[in-house]
Amino acid sequence: MVLLNLIHNVVKYAPDSKQIRIQVAKEGAFAKIMVIDKGRGISPDKLPHLFDRYYRVDTGGHQYSGLGLGLYIYNEIVKKHGGVMGVESRLEEGSTFWFTLPLYDTQ
Repeated sequence: MVLLNLIHNVVKYAPDSKQIRIQVAKEGAFAKIMVIDKGRGISPDKLPHLFDRYYRVDTGGHQYSGLGLGLYIYNEIVKKHGGVMGVESRLEEGSTFWFTLPLYDTQ
């Protein structure tokens, strides 16, 4: 569900992005899942608040449906599973939303 929400957000908030990349990497004892777009990016002053409850980025007059709960809820889910969620973004270059989850030895 977390991955689907991040993909949905790219489609909704970065519709001009010509492609969405999904990458998975192993980082120590964690899997890191990244959703990368080449949209307009997010202002650096907004980044610290993206995972706050009810926070919605002002997108220059664009109207989007939603309550500002999606990233908050999925961040809480990731934390409950022992992971971390984050974002890197540059204006006019795009954003990378990512989350980690612990890898478990199944042997």
